[in-house]
Formats: sequence, structure tokens, C-alpha cells
Amino acid sequence: MLKLSRCSFARNLLSNKQFLEYGPDVRDARYLCAFTSRAGVSTTRQNFTAKGNFAGRVFAPYSIYKGKAALSMEPVLPTFAKLDSGGLRVDRRGVMMLTFLPAIGERKYDWQSRQKFALSATEVGSFISLGPTGASEFFHDPSMKSSNAGQVKKTLSVKPHADASGYFISLSVNNSILKTTERITVPVTSAEFQVMKTACSFALPHIMGWDWLNNQQHKHREINSMRLDSRALDLEWDK
Repeated sequence: MLKLSRCSFARNLLSNKQFLEYGPDVRDARYLCAFTSRAGVSTTRQNFTAKGNFAGRVFAPYSIYKGKAALSMEPVLPTFAKLDSGGLRVDRRGVMMLTFLPAIGERKYDWQSRQKFALSATEVGSFISLGPTGASEFFHDPSMKSSNAGQVKKTLSVKPHADASGYFISLSVNNSILKTTERITVPVTSAEFQVMKTACSFALPHIMGWDWLNNQQHKHREINSMRLDSRALDLEWDK
């Protein structure tokens, strides 16, 4: 009985948000499987209630753990705004979020040093179209077309292995203000890459908001608020 109580207490402690905030920010692979998404982005960003059902957020990342780094992918759905004339329009477009975590030990990863890269719908299309020997690069700058352009920029590169057995997915972050450069590379197998491409293909109409056009389930949902849940906000340039 005492052993059961201790197990129950441990589970409650792990699920407590304060543990994530005040505990060590070094996490092993099993820990990240449970909490990478919980501390990150939700796959149901709209705050709605399905009649007769609990309206909780759903977390379903696809994670790849390697010796020097880990990579997690999951969709961030768009948010909607109500129109005065009736109906909804997309207020914030959805993305496919990639999260990179450097390793600091055997199957241990540093969540505090994570870096994110948000693939837009068009970039997802480029990702999906890559063949066995294809390569691609994506560039992001939060201050593009302003006087601060180039101060902080990210480059995501996808390059095939020499033997066509998989890909190297790398994220470089250059900060000219702090004079720092970070680079995280995750090698993925052909099978892992195929899972990522298939997941992107499935998620694409959802991050565009098109699943709301003809999905009959949405007609039975009561929308209480279309505002973004700030607790789920963890976008590309957030830590």
C-alpha cells in the first residue's frame, strides 16, 4: 500500500507544472516523450467545447532521439476570428513546428537550450517534395524587411546521406547581437524521414484550416472563444 502511494505521489509530482518550472531542465528521452509537447505547443489551439465531451488539449509529437541531439515535430493549428457577418476566418496561420534539443549526456537533452523552426504551408510542401537525393534550405528572420534585418536569423537545412540511407536535418541560429552561432544536427533514417513526410502530408490541410470547411464534426461544436490560449503559446522565437 505504501509503495502504491509513493508511485501515485511520483506521478502527481511529474504532472505538476511547478516541477517543470523549478526542477532541473535536463531531461532524458523517456521524460521528453511525456513532456516535450506538454511544455510546448498544443495541436488544438482553438478554445472550444465539444458537447458532451471534455475539451482538453491533445499532444502528439513525433520525436527522434539520437546521440548528439533530438528532434520533435508536431502541428500547430491555426486560430480563427469570428466575422461580424457570421462565420470564421483564419486569424493566425498554422505551422509544422520542429524543435531541436542538444544532448548533454547519454539519452539526456537540454530543454533550456532548445531551438524551434516553424515550417509554413509552402515550406511543408517543399519538405514533402524532397526525394532520396534531394536537399533544401529554409531561412527565417523575424526582422526581415526592417532596419533590424539580419540581427537574428535561422537556417534549416535538409541534406541526404552520401549513401542515400537518410538525411541530416540541421538548424543554425546566428545572433549578431550576442555574437553567437548555434548549430544542431540530427541524422534521420529513410524510415524516420518518410514518417515525417507522411505526417506533414496529413497535417497540411489542418494547418491551413481547411479541415473546418467541410468537416461535419465542427458543426456540432460550440465555440466559446476563438482567442489564443496563452498557456499554449510557444512559437518559433519563444523559449
